[in-house]
Amino acid sequence: MLTLRKSGERGYADHGWLKSFHSFSFANYYDPRHMGFGNLRVINEDRIAPGTGFGTHGHRDMEIISYVLAGSLAHKDTLGNVKAIPPGDVQRMSAGTGVQHSEFNHAQGETTHFLQIWIEPNATGIAPGYEQKTFPEAQKRGRLRLVASPEAADGSVLIHADARMYAGLFDGREAAELALPPGRKGYVHLVRGELRVNGEPLAAGDAAMLEDEAQVRLDDGKDAEVLVFELAG
Repeated sequence: MLTLRKSGERGYADHGWLKSFHSFSFANYYDPRHMGFGNLRVINEDRIAPGTGFGTHGHRDMEIISYVLAGSLAHKDTLGNVKAIPPGDVQRMSAGTGVQHSEFNHAQGETTHFLQIWIEPNATGIAPGYEQKTFPEAQKRGRLRLVASPEAADGSVLIHADARMYAGLFDGREAAELALPPGRKGYVHLVRGELRVNGEPLAAGDAAMLEDEAQVRLDDGKDAEVLVFELAG
């Protein structure tokens, strides 16, 4: 079964300095039909205005991934990390027993556009951790590149969760398939462009939720950038 969720159906918040679309219930957006999918809990598409950002705040027992699309995200945390996250990098923060961090856009005249992703961990009370890796466009062109996994397979960042996250770029005749083992769920989030998922057309911001499907097939892309999740049921 494949269920589509159109971009315009997401929750939306405009705080002036921050404009955010919520794929699942978050903060003041609540929809009991969309509390998460499998162990995927949050996908927020955020745009941070120049010279602004999230002040220091805390998290516990959550795997948090940042995927920057445009601009740069400045990260600082109580683990001692002070990092800039550009497009092409994947940042993973394991909140574990607790971590404080801030995220800012220090650029003048340039909006930072990024996805904030939360995945429920498979163990609570772990030591907090941080990891950041670069995945060049060539590794994602016409294929699904594993970027986060519980085994840190194929050079992906390590997440303490029963989930895998892939990123891909597709245009024209480029296509890819990802097998979904029995009992696993698939979630496809189209970051930009157009793409078909198992024959269904998606536009930027749309998502496809897959249950009891043998595979995810991606094709007919038009300047498409996509994230695909294989998730615990």
